[in-house]
Amino acid sequence: MPSLDPETRRAISDRIRYYNDLGIYDLYRQPVELLNSAPKIESEAAVTMPTASASRASAPPTVSSDPMVSLRQIREDLGDCTRCRLHKQGRKQIVFGVGNPRADLMFIGEAPGADEDEKGEPFVGRAGQLLTNMIKAMGLSREEVYIANIIKCRPPGNRTPERDECETCSPFLMRQIEVIGPKAIVALGAVAAKTLLAINAPMSELRGRWYDFRGTKLAVTYHPAFLLRDPRQKKETWKDLQMVMKELGLKAPEKAPA
Repeated sequence: MPSLDPETRRAISDRIRYYNDLGIYDLYRQPVELLNSAPKIESEAAVTMPTASASRASAPPTVSSDPMVSLRQIREDLGDCTRCRLHKQGRKQIVFGVGNPRADLMFIGEAPGADEDEKGEPFVGRAGQLLTNMIKAMGLSREEVYIANIIKCRPPGNRTPERDECETCSPFLMRQIEVIGPKAIVALGAVAAKTLLAINAPMSELRGRWYDFRGTKLAVTYHPAFLLRDPRQKKETWKDLQMVMKELGLKAPEKAPA
């Protein structure tokens, strides 16, 4: 039986580790003849596809040099998701993410609300308007960044997402982050911060510093919905955003003279 070249072996090993991270261990292998007859990159997916019973956990990572194509593939893999209880609890549609697929800056919130569930886009309600203003204050437009949430379905009554719901959605969010490859991530609120960092600490301890998140710098600040309830924290949030701006080399736009 012919042996596999080192590049293909590495690709297979990476793919197996990916599935193991998702809790998938039952794999099958197609004959090497089929592998060698396929294009190099595409053949990797054919070697270690999960069994049908395991495929619900997630789909394999997308291999494409175009992040727009890759994000579209992730959305197709997500489908009309029924992987957790939220699809039975009143959600109208999946809220995937929006923005520049090559963004240097990515914002990750908690979960869609009623307005987001209605329109299918994250941060479009009152909190979303505030986030848009925060982005503008940083010298950017909403179209220049990428915005997503920890989970992609609205919890009933806008309750806090359960841990298993976050864990179910996590593989798709991780793939989004990997495809976009931002220089910095801003976690909006305690749920996003604690889920991404696996740290159970108050916001006062989480803010004001950089974290390494899978090779990407991550900062924590208050969720815009919290700022609507407590506007006094806007000054603290601006400090967090200025830290991000410094890292990205951004300058706030000059205010027009009164």
